[in-house]
Order: sequence, then structure tokens, then C-alpha cells
Amino acid sequence: MNEELESLAARVIADRSEMPELLQAIRPMVQRRVAKFLPYREDAEEAVQDTLFQVSSKLDTFKGTGTFAGWVTIIATNQARQTYRSLKRRSVEQTAEYLPESVDPRTTSVIAGSRLDLLEALEQLEAKHPQLVQPLVLRDLGALSYAEIADELDVPLGTIKARIHQARKAVAERLTVR
Repeated sequence: MNEELESLAARVIADRSEMPELLQAIRPMVQRRVAKFLPYREDAEEAVQDTLFQVSSKLDTFKGTGTFAGWVTIIATNQARQTYRSLKRRSVEQTAEYLPESVDPRTTSVIAGSRLDLLEALEQLEAKHPQLVQPLVLRDLGALSYAEIADELDVPLGTIKARIHQARKAVAERLTVR
């Protein structure tokens, strides 16, 4: 599958006529990636559509230094996190309009009122140590290997491993302090 995907991506880069086939081929992978961040189907679908749009409009920025699947994973994870931020912002705006009481961000998620989870922990980590977030997300949620992450981010393998270790520790601390 990966070789076929890489070949299809190379053809589409050269000739955009096969773009619909490429987007159809990556859709299941994108859905799996964003579902790890956004458990509600409607929210995930929003991120999937935005990811597919980003892939189609930014395909010429794919440098080929890593795998095409890795590149798509980065876009999908970033888009899922962006969708979460957008949902959070919309929720705060609606809360301000319709609910006079403020919601405690430590115990309530903006997505369907569920408990805050990994996304909030990642938001906090990103505010303090932005360089730690993407390696963690790509490894633990994107399921990329350490070597793939090092290639995709153009960072030494040892640095990637250290960043993931630091990020896991920080996120674990955030998730257990409830």
C-alpha cells in the first residue's frame, strides 16, 4: 500500500488529473489519524475535509525527504489540533453568549462537554515547549517511527527521542493532576 501511495503521489505531483484518486486513497488514513484527536464523528469529519483540502492545495510543498504518508500524517495531526482549537474558540464564544456561568477548563472539554484529555495537555505543553509537541503527536498519535519523525522534521534521531521522552513526561504529569 505504501509503495502504491508513494507512486500515486508522485504521479499526481507531475499531473494533477489523478488528484481525486489520491484523495480517496488517503482518506481512510486521514480519518484514522484525526479520530485519535477528535472522537466525535462530526468534528473528525471537519478535520478530514480540511486535511484533504490542505493536501490538494499544498501538494507542491511536499519535498520528498520523507514519505508521502508521513507528510500527510503531519498535515492531518496539525489539522486535527487546529480543528480542536477552533471548536474550543467557538464553544467559548457560545458560552459567553448563552451561559452566564463560566466553565471550568480543568474539568470540562469544549467538545460535547466531555472531560478534558490529551488535547488540552498538548495545548499547555505547546505554550511552554512548542518543540516537544509535534514529535510526540507524530509518534504516539500518528504512529510514525522515530526515524520517520526525524526525517520529516529534519531533526537528529537522538533529539527526537529526547523530545518525545520529555513530552510524554510533561503530558503524563498534566493528565494525572486532576
